[in-house]
Amino acid sequence: MARYLLRRLGQAAFVLWAAFTLSYAILFVLPGDPVDIKLGGLESNAAPEQIAEVRDRYGIGDPLLVQYGKALRNALAGDFGHSIQTGAEVRTTITDALPETLKLTAFALLLAVVFGAGIALLATYVRGRALRQLLLSVPAVGISVPVFWVGLLLIQVVSFQWRLLPALGNDGFESLVLPAVTLALPVGAMIAQVLAKSMTTALAAPYIGTARAKGAGRVRIHFRHALRNASLPTLTLFGVVAGNLVTEAVVVETVFSRAGLGRVTAFAVDRQDIPVVQGVVVLSALIFVAVSLLLDVLYPLLDPRIARDRAPLRRSAARASAVQGAAA
Repeated sequence: MARYLLRRLGQAAFVLWAAFTLSYAILFVLPGDPVDIKLGGLESNAAPEQIAEVRDRYGIGDPLLVQYGKALRNALAGDFGHSIQTGAEVRTTITDALPETLKLTAFALLLAVVFGAGIALLATYVRGRALRQLLLSVPAVGISVPVFWVGLLLIQVVSFQWRLLPALGNDGFESLVLPAVTLALPVGAMIAQVLAKSMTTALAAPYIGTARAKGAGRVRIHFRHALRNASLPTLTLFGVVAGNLVTEAVVVETVFSRAGLGRVTAFAVDRQDIPVVQGVVVLSALIFVAVSLLLDVLYPLLDPRIARDRAPLRRSAARASAVQGAAA
């Protein structure tokens, strides 16, 4: 177990490094110059000395490898420097915007789990074929609809026509509902698809027949026996979407004009503010690897066979096969 945890920590460190490096490379090759943008672009009246001073201050005039080495060394110490555009410390910029985004993503994740699990469990429990097919078609629609279109539709109908909820801003819980629903729809649809497929497979397993022969009722079989084994692929998907929700919030917070990490990221990408983007990317990757490590601890609690399997490689392969089978 100790070797397995060390291996997982090593993989987590590699993911963080890869996210940092790839985002740095992508931002570097984009056309444009963050200093020119800061000083006004083509219409800037800044003197060459002023431009050179700003470049030296942020190390932009150094060769690429030198810039990358300095940025990586500082990031390892938790220091992402200062925003090129605003001059504020990156760590302060992110921590100030993070609470609003965490509230949005946490509420959206709760709605996604309730929606996705409810659709999957109901679809695999009902006896009517037509109703089952109707319920199973809902997740496909939820995944295919663009997030920004859903947000605009909710604003138009719920806010402007029905006047039930505010369309924009961060004013209280009511302003959180529409963005959370918009963010939760595709995530809940993915959860529903994976869980429904896993439940169908679990209900066809031999141990379900044994449970029926012992007199177990439909509710007990469905929610105690089948759900426990079918939840493993869904938990794996949950770990992926939990990290992605922070990045998905960029679109949702922009549509609903919410002050949060999404708007900070959109502004930083638009202005090529490399330090801020780096901080947001590393934070998203950190959330992803933290949730993944937590799920590794929860797997044996749901399936004792994983705890009895002492081979970490076989354990990882079993989880990957389960996810592939559920998504097929």
